[in-house]
Amino acid sequence: MSEFRIHHDVNELLSLLHVRGGDGAEVYIDLLQKNRTPYVTTTVSAHSAKVKIVEYSKTPEDFLRKYDELKSKNVRNLDPLVYLLSKLSEDKETLQCLQQNAKERSEATGNVTSSTSTTFAIPPTSTKMSMQELEELRKKLGNVTASSNVPQSAEVTRKMLRDRHNKKNPTQPNPVFPNWVYDRPALIGDFITGTMPLPAQEQALVDDLLFVLIGVDGRDITAQPVLGRQNRSFIIDPSLDMSIKELVNRILPVASYYSTITRFTEEKSSFEYGQVNHALTAAMRTLMKEYLILVTQLEHLHRQGMLSLQKLWFYIQPTMRTMEILASIASSVDKGDCMGGSTLSLLHDRTFNYTGDSQAQELCLYLTKAASVPYFEILEKWIYRGIIKDPYSEFMVEEHELQKEKIQEDYNDKYWDQRYTIVQHRIPSFLQKMADKILSTGKYLNVVRECGRDVTCPDAKEILYTLKERAYVEQIEKSYYYASKVLLDFLMEEKELVARLRSIKHYFLMDKGDFFVHFMDLTEEELKKPVDDIVPPRLEALLELALRMSTANTDPFKDDLKIDLMPHDVITQLLRVLAIETKQEKAIINADPTEVALSGLEAFSFDYIVKWPLSLIINRKALTRYQMLFRHIFYCKHVERLLCNVWISNKTAKQYALHRAKWFAAAFALRQRMLNFVQNIQYYMMFEVMEPTWHIMENNLKSASNIDDVLCHHTSFLDNCLKDCMLTNPELLKIFSKLMSVCVMFTNCMQRFTQSMKLDREMNRLTLEHGTMEGPPTQSERTVEQEKKRLTSKFLAEHMDALQSDSCFEATISKFDSNFSTLLLDLLDKLSVYSTNDCEHSMINIIYRLDFNGFYTERLERMAIERSQKAAAYMRVHPCSCVG
Repeated sequence: MSEFRIHHDVNELLSLLHVRGGDGAEVYIDLLQKNRTPYVTTTVSAHSAKVKIVEYSKTPEDFLRKYDELKSKNVRNLDPLVYLLSKLSEDKETLQCLQQNAKERSEATGNVTSSTSTTFAIPPTSTKMSMQELEELRKKLGNVTASSNVPQSAEVTRKMLRDRHNKKNPTQPNPVFPNWVYDRPALIGDFITGTMPLPAQEQALVDDLLFVLIGVDGRDITAQPVLGRQNRSFIIDPSLDMSIKELVNRILPVASYYSTITRFTEEKSSFEYGQVNHALTAAMRTLMKEYLILVTQLEHLHRQGMLSLQKLWFYIQPTMRTMEILASIASSVDKGDCMGGSTLSLLHDRTFNYTGDSQAQELCLYLTKAASVPYFEILEKWIYRGIIKDPYSEFMVEEHELQKEKIQEDYNDKYWDQRYTIVQHRIPSFLQKMADKILSTGKYLNVVRECGRDVTCPDAKEILYTLKERAYVEQIEKSYYYASKVLLDFLMEEKELVARLRSIKHYFLMDKGDFFVHFMDLTEEELKKPVDDIVPPRLEALLELALRMSTANTDPFKDDLKIDLMPHDVITQLLRVLAIETKQEKAIINADPTEVALSGLEAFSFDYIVKWPLSLIINRKALTRYQMLFRHIFYCKHVERLLCNVWISNKTAKQYALHRAKWFAAAFALRQRMLNFVQNIQYYMMFEVMEPTWHIMENNLKSASNIDDVLCHHTSFLDNCLKDCMLTNPELLKIFSKLMSVCVMFTNCMQRFTQSMKLDREMNRLTLEHGTMEGPPTQSERTVEQEKKRLTSKFLAEHMDALQSDSCFEATISKFDSNFSTLLLDLLDKLSVYSTNDCEHSMINIIYRLDFNGFYTERLERMAIERSQKAAAYMRVHPCSCVG
């Protein structure tokens, strides 16, 4: 079989199977030529092949009937065909491919028989042919008849007549027309029927190709409409010679590439698609100029009659690779809807993928450099000056409209975290590792600019794309270190950040003891009122007075301290803090104030005025944590004052009889235990948690290299304080709040008993009717005594529920003692568990302070044994619960 025949058959097979794309026919032709032999190596066994096909066939009787029919007609190559079919039936992968191909062909509507084949299918006689099908059938029959009969008959007739004349007149041969007369039938005046000769077809196709290569339809080659983002395809006149069509099919991909590139550049050059895509299309147009110059030169050769189809193929091959790469990039950018950083990522990846192909890599490098220029201009303004100028949303950093003044009102530090954010899909792959530093650099400089200072990096240089990433990585790192130092120095030195934090520590962490003594003495009566009855300006005046009367008067920032009456109690505020950045945050923030009427003491808190840019560090979230710590300690201090007031009022018990002093002793002992508990808890929180943690934070701030480190150290300080003060553990907090409630209820009870005793003494004194040492009482004295007696009786009637017998009082004290001891043991037990299991070693200091003499040790050990026994029993009942 000739090479041309192999070429023709392979193309016919690919056309019948509607195979498009891939490696083309050349790969299969090469494989066939390499594996064929000039002689028959095997004898085909038709019988065994038939048996295999019958085994795999769903209708074996039909197959055998058809085989016998063809065999009776002596069809050539029947047995080799059967042998091939038997081999195909054994190859499952090929069968699956053919079945899928057949399914796709059957589902396609409006498809006609391949234009490269002269065969056609006649519809069954049972179906009616449409007028369109009839017309197509007529044209195909006419083409076949014209191409096979007309030229051959005219040529034979001329030859026959010429031979007859030469026999009769051998000395006078007939004159012969030149070949071009017959090769150019368009010179005659009649209609052109049939196909043109091969040379004429070639010249016409060259002319068509020169038009098609610049996006214009030819006579025999026409472009198909493009659906969506598909590549352009072409239709070639089916009457053309097969060998010429094959060469044309090799050249047509260049026209398809040109169409893809042209559509891309015309669409993406619009600024709606961003500056990066605009720069990319401009670079592609520059490269396309060389291609158009080449086509113009080829057209000039064609006009001179010096361009054949083979020469056109030769001249166009060097440009084909460039056009293919450009079309591939254009198609990828278009399909991926790439803009900005994503376009640069695609170009960068393509550049690295062509590492082995220097020409292709140089081309991609040129495109990437050109496209990255506008992106790097935005980057330079951001990292050198802290300005974003990104009108088409291409840059990796996105700016959000947030007002820095609202940072005092928001619980979250949204301005720092959300004013500028990273958009992942806009990050070029070659800047992925530096994205966080790029974001931080611009944010640092932007903060300084927001304060009215113009800053520009002194090491600013133009950033250019290169395959060596270290070049622009070094430039980004230099600007990052500069921005970090500028902002840190600005906050630490000019804005005195550490001094501000110390001022907050004085008030929120109760660092100034004398100030709080003055303040609580001045506001004690006012804070006892319901929160709705309190006049805030009066509290502000008392605060101002306490500040001026104490050592806090030396604080330069004392005027920023304000009074804040919270709508929630301390527990609700804790939940608000713990729920920040969680799903429950919105629900808690929008929750109604506490339904139970709060006293001024329960609602009282400090607030602090912080201005920009210090509000980045001391934001509302941090101030809320400070408030949480303050309200916790302030309430403990309040309970301590109540217990001390009970001690003062209990001195009157010494005036009573001995039997009353005995049962008062139990109350005194309980009061002392409660006071010891509250004072030790305060000491632990202030001197074993807050002070050491504060010193650690101060040392860390001295070594901080950027504002993010400062934020991290400050947040860590507050988190550790909240955790070690038992404010992040709901279970411990619940027990502690119950203990405080028991202490407050005890103090109220003791005050009522003391008051009742005073009233009882006053009643007894008034009931004694005796005179003075000078004689019986006068009328005026008797009137005064009667008025006092009436008022005392009225007061006693109003507080009759407070008067109780000695036995009832003793039972009440015993109940308080039992409740307090139970809760205290429960707290110590839980602290022991957490300090052991969760490695919270600082909490164990509370146990050492409260159980300094081992008074609770035995009970704690007993509770630990009972807990272990319960755990062992549970393990025996549920053995599978410990698995995994």
